[in-house]
Amino acid sequence: MKSFIVNKDGSTEIREIPVPKYGPNQALVKTIACGMCGTDIKLLHKTFKGFPESVYPIILGHEGVGEVVEVGKDVTSFKIGDKVLLPFVDPYPELGIGSGWGALSEYAVVCDPNAPWPDGNVPECAYAQTVLSDDLDPVDAVMLVTFREVLSNIRYFGIKPEDSVVVFGCGPVGLTFIKFLHLYGVKEVTAIDIIDEKLVSAQKNGAKHTINSKDIDVEKKVRELYPDGVDYVLDAIGNPFVVNAAMPLIKDRGSVLCYGVPEKEEITIDFSKADYNWRVIYQQMPRKAEEGAAHEQVLEWIRSGELVVKDFISDYFKFEDSVDAYQKLLDRKIEKKGVIVF
Repeated sequence: MKSFIVNKDGSTEIREIPVPKYGPNQALVKTIACGMCGTDIKLLHKTFKGFPESVYPIILGHEGVGEVVEVGKDVTSFKIGDKVLLPFVDPYPELGIGSGWGALSEYAVVCDPNAPWPDGNVPECAYAQTVLSDDLDPVDAVMLVTFREVLSNIRYFGIKPEDSVVVFGCGPVGLTFIKFLHLYGVKEVTAIDIIDEKLVSAQKNGAKHTINSKDIDVEKKVRELYPDGVDYVLDAIGNPFVVNAAMPLIKDRGSVLCYGVPEKEEITIDFSKADYNWRVIYQQMPRKAEEGAAHEQVLEWIRSGELVVKDFISDYFKFEDSVDAYQKLLDRKIEKKGVIVF
C-alpha cells in the first residue's frame, strides 16, 4: 500500500509499504479519507511530545475514516462494508518506520472492543473506533474526530452555560469550540484571532464578541466587556503564549484551559497581572473512551441541523497530492479543515 511518510530530515513523501497485519480481534479497513490537523504540523516539525527524532520516519495521519474489507475471526462489532472512524497503523520496526497513528495510508486497522482481548486489556483506541451510520458522508465524517475531541474537552473542563469564555484561535478547533459552547448554551463567548475572516466565522458560529489582536489591545477590551474578568480563557492554538496572555483576563479562581500538545514542553508563567487564585488545566490527549461517549451528542446536533459539517471544511485534496496539500497547511493557506480523499 501507499502511505504518507515524514522522514527524519522533515521531508515528506508517499512511499510503498506492506499492508498492515491484523489479529483475530481486529479488522482491516480501506481508507476513504483523512483530515489534516494541527497535530500533523507538530509531527512535521518534529516537536510533538513523545515523538523523538529516533522514531522517524513515521506514517502520518490520525483523523481517518475507512471501510472494513476483512475481519478477524473473533470480531463481532464490525462487518465487511462498515464505515469506521479512527483507524490506525502500527509501526513497522522491521522497516525502521514509526507511526504518527498512520491513517494517511491506503489501509489501516481497527480494534473490536467487544472481542476477547487477553486479560481483558482492550486497546484504548477501540472505544473511539466507531461504526458510522449510513446517513453520514464518510469523507466529511473525518470532522467527527475534531467534533468528538472538542465536546469531550468541554465536558472535561466543566464549562457551564452561565460561564464567560475567551477563545484564542479561530481555526478548525477554535471554531468548533465556539460552535459547541454556543450549542451548550454558553452565551458569553469572545473570540480572538488575527484574521478578520476567521472572526466573521466565529461570530456566525456563536461568538458574542470578536477581537482582532493585531489591531486591538486584548486585555483592555476584555476588561471593558468583563470588568471582573472571565471564568475561562481557552487555548485553541496549542501555544504556551496563551497562558501568559490569559493571566490579566481571568477572574479570581478563573482557569486557563489548554487543549492540545504545545511544541515546547515547558512554560514560565508571569502571573503578576493575574488575581491571587487561578488554575491552568492542560488536556493534551483526550481519552478515547470520552471521545466515543461524545459521539451520540454530536450526531444529534448534526441530524437536527444545528451542526453543519461542511461549515468546518474548506479544502479537499487527492491522496496523491497530499505532499503539496501539507505544504499548503504549513503555509497557512487552508482556512478551515483540509481533507485528504483516497
